[in-house]
Amino acid sequence: MTVADTTTTAPPLRFSRRVDEIPPALSVWVNQLVYDLRRLGRDVTTLSLGEAFFEIPRFSFEALDFERGYHYSDSQGLPELRDRIAEYYRDHYGAAVDGASEVLVSAGSKPIIAMCMQALLDPGDEVVIHEPAWLSYQEQARLCGASVRFVRHDVPLASFGEHLGPRTRLVILNNPNNPAGWVYGADELVGLATTCRRNGAFLMVDEAYSDFVLDGSFRALPSLVPDLDGVIAVNSLSKNMGMSGWRIGYAIAQPALIDRLLKLNQHLITCAPTVLQQYLVRYFDEILAHTLPQVRAVVEKRERVGALLDRRGIDRLPGGATFYYFLDVGDFDGDTMDLVLALLLEHDVALVPGGAYGASTADHVRLSIGTETEERIDAALGALQHVLRTGVDRDRISTEMGRLGLRRWEGTAR
Repeated sequence: MTVADTTTTAPPLRFSRRVDEIPPALSVWVNQLVYDLRRLGRDVTTLSLGEAFFEIPRFSFEALDFERGYHYSDSQGLPELRDRIAEYYRDHYGAAVDGASEVLVSAGSKPIIAMCMQALLDPGDEVVIHEPAWLSYQEQARLCGASVRFVRHDVPLASFGEHLGPRTRLVILNNPNNPAGWVYGADELVGLATTCRRNGAFLMVDEAYSDFVLDGSFRALPSLVPDLDGVIAVNSLSKNMGMSGWRIGYAIAQPALIDRLLKLNQHLITCAPTVLQQYLVRYFDEILAHTLPQVRAVVEKRERVGALLDRRGIDRLPGGATFYYFLDVGDFDGDTMDLVLALLLEHDVALVPGGAYGASTADHVRLSIGTETEERIDAALGALQHVLRTGVDRDRISTEMGRLGLRRWEGTAR
């Protein structure tokens, strides 16, 4: 008798309700469509990727203890790498961080943010998120059994106290912001950290785009709250160093939280890839010497793309950092998901619907300038304006999706 023979009498197998109730990551889904279309030979102008492509030399692995790299290493992260991160925060942001007790390294900032939530939240607790917000924050909170309260994009941090309730345990900001590109000021951050602490809530700031600010306006949270009481800074090498495929991220927090993150990291990850940590320790300064000038070039490119948007009369949320623009398409008579699919399937242009980042910005689309030339970006903007003028045929989109064997997104943008 096989397992299949028992299915007529056995009860149905059940999956987790929490997982079933969260949608796939919309930006990742869009980029998967891009990969699928490219395999079909399509030349897609990719303005949906959350990264910038840098030219980074392949430094020699021969200088590393490669045999050690085959094995586990410190679950908190190699001490040498934690010290380099602490040194970087000290030299660039004036933050006195202790690499031994206040830094944890793991396999990307995304699981670290999830682990922070697991360490702080119980079912029934509440997370407050400022829109537009990176789309995984809310789903990670819900996987912890927490509820999410969204604050509109036009509400200033000084008013956040009105949105904190008795169950609020965590407030999340992305600074600089993905996708708007704005930078929160030092007084705003200190004020919000104070408000959170008085209300018994943590403030977590995702600083993944910290180097994409040229005017000195970015202030790292550990430099503003030196004792790290009630605050968490999360960062990664994905954006600033252009090494998203290596999945190395880190948290800076008070030792009591680092101890709890360490337990979670031991059970979920064990350790970040040992050989990649060694590589970063050995070549940290050399990599930055190559990437930081390219970061500056991306920010300067952003200004030129802003001029293209002005010439075309395309509005967007204000902001001067990161490699994103959040374009206002409020005049479009329809759903931005249909707009994005029409652009992708009929014009080979990939953007991300704004509803992924908040209900108050559902009439926007995210444009990333990190991977395409300015000429191709300008042509893509022309295609966007064409679709905004002519509208979208939903039946034609569905037919084309079926013909190409592509699956629609199984979710509802809030």
